[in-house]
Amino acid sequence: METPEKQLAAPWTDTSTDGGMSNVPAGDLINYTFPKARLKECMSDASRTPLLLVACGSFSPITYLHLRMFEMAADYAKYSSEFEVIGGYLSPVSDAYRKAGLANAEHRVAMTRIATEQSSKWLDVDPWEAIQKEYQPTAVVLDHFEHEINEVQRGIATRDGERKAVRIVLLAGADLIQTMSTPGVWSQKDLDHILGKYGVFIVERTGTDIDDALATLTPWRHNIWVIQQLIQNDVSSTKIRLFLKREMSVRYLVPAPVINYIEEHGLYEDDGASSSIHEKGKDVQAK
Repeated sequence: METPEKQLAAPWTDTSTDGGMSNVPAGDLINYTFPKARLKECMSDASRTPLLLVACGSFSPITYLHLRMFEMAADYAKYSSEFEVIGGYLSPVSDAYRKAGLANAEHRVAMTRIATEQSSKWLDVDPWEAIQKEYQPTAVVLDHFEHEINEVQRGIATRDGERKAVRIVLLAGADLIQTMSTPGVWSQKDLDHILGKYGVFIVERTGTDIDDALATLTPWRHNIWVIQQLIQNDVSSTKIRLFLKREMSVRYLVPAPVINYIEEHGLYEDDGASSSIHEKGKDVQAK
């Protein structure tokens, strides 16, 4: 992969309601640079393994559960593992994914930026996947983070002046591990790449049988960490879109600034049609 050359407006300093995306057209890789301002610069405990959490998804829209998953994973890493979390990223999928209810990538990047900017000091949004013209498999996205963190940044510093390679781990809900255990959904090559090379933190979700899913993933069990939800939360973007379509309240399920953004741009008023930021007011059919 090529090293980014130009600087994108930093999402953590922007306070506009479009999350800093109004001047960054989707698919603009020329103006992309990896966001690193919220990464930890030095480990607190060099005896631990530095960990970077990456959540890939639609985030259409982002909910409080998406944000809570990172906090639950950070607690698990701190109290139940030898990891030390050095950062966390949300990676919204590109428009090429063509999923029902998928708002345009620029909207989804903007909403995730607004949510993390105003609610977290350590979470960030990487738009690299979102601005790709073609769909990028999860394995490729994790390779991108591996490149940026361990090749470009050369890992993370320790207090004795050395640098350590960072462990890149996927963060996902239990529904993902269930699809991974379903024959024919994932290729053996991708499973081995994701679970073998990187690993995954799985947050339990109501209605998903983790044990059954893990039974078929035995070869990679050592790289799968299951996190219990001590306070159950089953909110989903699908449910949020349904509430919005029915003109029902989603307050306290989605960050307030994100709700304001949705209302301002008229998102999710039908089956997912939404205009781009640059085409606001036009009748553009969502893809």
